[in-house]
Amino acid sequence: MPKLFHPLLKMIAHATHRDLAAQVQYLKVENEILRSKRPKRITVTPAERSRLVKFGKKVGSAIRELITIVTPRTFARWVSGGNSKPAATRRKPGRPQTPEEIRQIILRIAEESGFGYTRILGELKKLGIHSVGRTTVRKILIEAGHDPGPTRGEGTWDEFLKIHAKTLWATDFLSKKVWTIGGLVDYYMVFFINIETRRVIMSTAIAHPANDWVTQQARNFVMEAEDQGLDVGHLIHDCDTKYTERFDRVFESDGVEVRRVGPAQPNMNAFAERFVQSIQQEALDHFVVLGEKHLNHIVSEYVTHYHEERPHQALGNAPPVELKLAQYGEVVCRERLGGLLRHYHRQAA
Repeated sequence: MPKLFHPLLKMIAHATHRDLAAQVQYLKVENEILRSKRPKRITVTPAERSRLVKFGKKVGSAIRELITIVTPRTFARWVSGGNSKPAATRRKPGRPQTPEEIRQIILRIAEESGFGYTRILGELKKLGIHSVGRTTVRKILIEAGHDPGPTRGEGTWDEFLKIHAKTLWATDFLSKKVWTIGGLVDYYMVFFINIETRRVIMSTAIAHPANDWVTQQARNFVMEAEDQGLDVGHLIHDCDTKYTERFDRVFESDGVEVRRVGPAQPNMNAFAERFVQSIQQEALDHFVVLGEKHLNHIVSEYVTHYHEERPHQALGNAPPVELKLAQYGEVVCRERLGGLLRHYHRQAA
């Protein structure tokens, strides 16, 4: 470094005023070219700022023509001590980040309502939040993978499920081969499952689910849901021929919207399909079922376990029906179906 400065100092010492002006002009041009290849904003440390102030003061008012690393106004503030706070207490450059609490409110409104960023901004103002603008809301939505525009029309199938989850039910048939006096017979049960709560209402078993029987199960479900205080606003089912027009009319007469999912599209009725898989793998596949009563007993025990004891990941590892369980006491195990289904809880004192 000294080898670079010694010739420069020697040259300045022997230069005339005119020569110095030309040299300064050249250095200014060279500095502008170098600055154009660097970031628009250059941050300096407190030590570097002190050096700039120390040597800049000696230049006097001419510093306005020389300084390029910051604006002359910023330099003047440095000189007057207006920005002399310790580095630890100084805010980082750039706009402050949106508080996480406000960010979560924005995302919650977007997910629950489908509002666009302009409407969300209006909701925030109603909540007394005025510290964010349209651009910030839009940026937060995009970063979280949401379309910043409003949801129009019916939207996607996932959006339909989320919007109507509380009053949306899915239905499907459960079948099981049962040993009877006449040999193996296929028995059927129809069930209804709520998308949000995972509550299940199940029929008893029958060997031949005729139109009259299926229609009666629809009526039974509507009455059972009403008795339990459960809302039914929408019902989805597949294209099984056992779902007839009479079956659908039972719901439509009560103001329930019925939607048929397309053929060969099990994912559109995934909640019902998943319940079938659970009851088969966790209970039915472990038994040779002997008669209709035996099947009804197995299914009834499993549904009780499913509602009151089995943790559900989608519900935060809680069962659909919350029971008051003891928080203290000895840990005991309740068994169903000969120990196939187990539930651990604390024995109340």
